[in-house]
Amino acid sequence: MAPLIQTAVPETAEGDVKKGFELFEKRGIDMPVPLLLTTASPGYFSIMLKRNIYFSTHPNLSPALLAHIRYFISSRMAFGFCTGFNKSLILKMGMTEAQFSVMGDDPEQCLLEDREKHLLVFVLKGVADPQSVGSQDIALLHQDGWTDSDIVDALIQAVGMMDHNILMRILKFS
Repeated sequence: MAPLIQTAVPETAEGDVKKGFELFEKRGIDMPVPLLLTTASPGYFSIMLKRNIYFSTHPNLSPALLAHIRYFISSRMAFGFCTGFNKSLILKMGMTEAQFSVMGDDPEQCLLEDREKHLLVFVLKGVADPQSVGSQDIALLHQDGWTDSDIVDALIQAVGMMDHNILMRILKFS
């Protein structure tokens, strides 16, 4: 089924939307479909572009950790586009297909350092069952050196997958 709305195209894009296309072109990749969808609203796209830049230059959350968060959340939501996209990012970062197969749906088997793995598992737990999170979980993350800001940012990365998934389904982009 064709998408229900029109998105911008690089040739006629203006302002921040044009900057966004140029940014992804410099990275050698097409703009991810969930972000492309937001080009229909240039004001919101501007916010999403700033968010994307913020996370891509995050001082404490590594690109590998963020890709794992997005991969596991999208996988659990059956959000095929983002599952495949983030799997490809993880593989480009050095994980082999065999290692990826071992990891499967078990974040404990990922190749992240232990402190990143702990934050990943916490995020997945919180998204799956928000009521299960308690002060002990946060204390353990603090012991690993994570700040409250890091914890909130990791959670924002996870829950942001949900709005993209829903928006893409409503507007028939998936």
